Amino acid sequence: MSESRYPQLETLKKIRLFVLNTIKDLTVAELNRIPNGYSNNIIWNIAHLVAAQEGVCYKRSGQSTNISTEFFNAYKPGSKPERNLTEKEIEEVKQLLLTSVDQLENDLNQDKFVNYQGWTTRYDVQMNNIEDALNFLPFHEGMHLGYIMALKRNRDI
Repeated sequence: MSESRYPQLETLKKIRLFVLNTIKDLTVAELNRIPNGYSNNIIWNIAHLVAAQEGVCYKRSGQSTNISTEFFNAYKPGSKPERNLTEKEIEEVKQLLLTSVDQLENDLNQDKFVNYQGWTTRYDVQMNNIEDALNFLPFHEGMHLGYIMALKRNRDI
């Protein structure tokens, strides 16, 4: 892991590697399972991390996302799993989890986020610029890591 100008990205990478390590032994069925009392599954939470990063950073800056509109809409806040993902799709989500941080770093280094539109998150966090977004992402990721770990504990198939 090379040293970044953005320490938040190093934190994101560590969280995401931890997420991948946490799920490495789970089957496709376990990743797709929605236990009683839950509204989503493990793989939805992982894909949501990618979609949320794209929305918080790119969409709020008036940029195009690096993911398809279909992917974004399937995993944006307020969405829920509509179908089970295949093993191939799961592998693609896992790859995106890591490559999207590298892409974000490249785009930060090219100053693509100068037109950031301020907003307040559902957690009452004010986001005025890309730096605020970068500071918010590890909080958001940690919250979903907690959901992933809870879902993993409740995977009694």
